[in-house]
Amino acid sequence: MLYRQLGRTGLKVSELCLGTMTFGSNFLSIAVVGQTDANALISKAVDAGINFFDTADVYSYGESEEILGKALQQSTLTRDEAVIATKVRSPMSQAAGEGSGDPNNVGLSRKHIMAACEASLKRLGTDYIDLYQVHGWDIRTPLEETLRALDDLVRQGKVRYIGASNWSVRHLAQAVTLADAKGWERFASLQAYYALAGRDLEHELQPYCAEAGLGILPWSPLSGGYLTGKFRRDKHAPDNTRRSGFDFPPVDARVFDAIDALEAVANEVDASIPQVALAWLLARPAVSSVIIGAKNMTQLEDNLGATAVKLTPEQIERLSATTIPAAQYPGWMIERQNSGR
Repeated sequence: MLYRQLGRTGLKVSELCLGTMTFGSNFLSIAVVGQTDANALISKAVDAGINFFDTADVYSYGESEEILGKALQQSTLTRDEAVIATKVRSPMSQAAGEGSGDPNNVGLSRKHIMAACEASLKRLGTDYIDLYQVHGWDIRTPLEETLRALDDLVRQGKVRYIGASNWSVRHLAQAVTLADAKGWERFASLQAYYALAGRDLEHELQPYCAEAGLGILPWSPLSGGYLTGKFRRDKHAPDNTRRSGFDFPPVDARVFDAIDALEAVANEVDASIPQVALAWLLARPAVSSVIIGAKNMTQLEDNLGATAVKLTPEQIERLSATTIPAAQYPGWMIERQNSGR
């Protein structure tokens, strides 16, 4: 297991991060892992060198955080050795949010951020969060209010670093510029959907993160199971996969070309299709750590094997060519004007 800097910070995180959306119950048909199995998964991840763990308050409405906190306490990692990431923004019950329930139990207001952070600390069983991420854009709350609240949490010692997730490039750039101007804590990372079958990030967000020094943390690197090898162009979609109950996130129309290329490269390097898909992501610019998830030990062990897969530049290019994003304006104009410089 290699360790990389989180963006331009001095924090070192394992190149694979264990995501815990599968921990808990009653969440989008994804959460199925109870405490006993979570303890085993965390132990295996730690033994493999993972020090980075990602969750969110909304995952099983707090249950994922509770399970992760207890599992880490049972592991061989000390609190200082573990890097714990969680998120805030989403309503904390199916009845909460705008229009029903508690209207303040959602979003990125100072009130909700402060209350949510305290609740996450309690569920995780820790007195600080290493990476506190805003889990999406909030159209109702001024950006200044959100950033100042996050900065206060850092100054209070309850949060070490802050990050964004699922933000547009214009919102991300506004936040970084404002934080730099005000002397507030700056985003260290962007957690975003990124996979060989989902490369919208490459239009603007990836170049911006590289320029601004934000580490990219890809979520759903196997496109919700599409890049596991279970989906093929000449077969019906299997009924026992995550997508049978939750068909998300979207995939590129050329996904089966990508799967064919993944299989060919996998045979060349004696690896599985998921391992090659993860290895491809680990070779992309600005990626600090790839978030993997697992419902069982077999899935986790296979994903961990990605760290041993070394792709040649030719293999990386061959995979990339299957889903290369179509040029968008002004990207194609910028490339045209700067060719040869």
